[in-house]
Amino acid sequence: MKKASFTPAAPILAGFHQKNYVKWSANKIVKQGIHPLMANFIPYAKQQVDEDDIAAVTAVLRSDWLTTGPQVASFEQALADTTRAKYAVVFSSGTAALHAAYFAAGVKHGDEVITTPLTFAATANAALYLGARPVFIDIAPGSFNINQALIEEAITSRTKVIAPVDMTGLPAPVEEIMEIARGYGIIVVEDAAHALGANFNGKPVGSRADMTVFSFHPVKHITCGEGGAVTTNNRRYYDKLLAFRSHGMVREPSLLMENHGPWYYEMQQLGYNYRITDIQCALGLSQLKKLTRFLARRREIAARYNEAFENCPHLLTPPVVPGVEPAWHLYVLRLAGDNPPRGELIDRLYKNSIGTQVHYLPVYRHPYYRDLGYPAGLCPNVEDYYRRAISIPLYPAMGNTDVKRVIKVVMEEVNSLYERLLSSDVENIHHSS
Repeated sequence: MKKASFTPAAPILAGFHQKNYVKWSANKIVKQGIHPLMANFIPYAKQQVDEDDIAAVTAVLRSDWLTTGPQVASFEQALADTTRAKYAVVFSSGTAALHAAYFAAGVKHGDEVITTPLTFAATANAALYLGARPVFIDIAPGSFNINQALIEEAITSRTKVIAPVDMTGLPAPVEEIMEIARGYGIIVVEDAAHALGANFNGKPVGSRADMTVFSFHPVKHITCGEGGAVTTNNRRYYDKLLAFRSHGMVREPSLLMENHGPWYYEMQQLGYNYRITDIQCALGLSQLKKLTRFLARRREIAARYNEAFENCPHLLTPPVVPGVEPAWHLYVLRLAGDNPPRGELIDRLYKNSIGTQVHYLPVYRHPYYRDLGYPAGLCPNVEDYYRRAISIPLYPAMGNTDVKRVIKVVMEEVNSLYERLLSSDVENIHHSS
């Protein structure tokens, strides 16, 4: 990361534990490119690692297994139980999990993967890894998620996967998408990196699609440091996922082409080393026990934000879907008006020691995708969302005082900005007349 005297600090701080952060001296903060007056900085997101998490990791470090051991299997079983899926396979990252899921779905060179551009680039990149072409569909009006009404017209003979994204932790309409996919023999891979613990009509995310992908990055609901998982109810996908994670190698006797003894294994596919360690899985297991508490706190903060912001004429709060219980990975406000002053608001919040982020630049607008020929303005609803969206702080370790401060400062700065814009408009009308 480039050093600068006044660059937004949220990306730097999001990965640090609060206890470590407050111990920093002013000199160290300056060396990291963060202003020394920001010791009370509230990042947009941050992990919460407690003493019992540290003890779980320490126990593994003192054990005989550091990787591919019992903690991996235990974490997988716990994830399967949590999501009500038959199987779970854990990976070194959420991106690796997406790559593996597309592979298990049979995605190959020349195939197409339908998804939304309102996502982290990995959702689309994993298709490129396999030589496939991402096909981007706009989000539904008033929604953060893919517009299922546009999917069928985008299907071609090359379509192998539909990959809806549970943006911000709001479950996409996967059941409807599954109905469309079944009619064409297409596999649905749900990108639920934002949605561990979410429910759709009482059904947990993780058991609705053919395969569901999760992420355990530090800003997610639980963390392994880095990590990901795929859940599925299909044994064939499960076997492919296991092999892909470990160089394409197979040890299960029933799957071997030959069998030379109990030591024997075969590389049957070209896989990757996407294994995750027992150290990481011990942390994940400890964190998973707190998921209910973490989710409750996220929902509590989101409810307070909704109450504070929903009557502000300059702000649009996140969409609400009947029967859906979001996981609230992110809290995204959208600014109203023809010329939303997002950049200025971000600067003002930063100066008040409040971190923000924008999720996301539409994938097709990244230079790499522009070079592939994707046109600007491909998805109008996503474009409109992008120019208005701002993610404000939301994480379980936020205290009530932090929440109150975020609300107070956001309201003050938003009202101030829009009052200035209104005064400017009135002055322009006066001069023009």
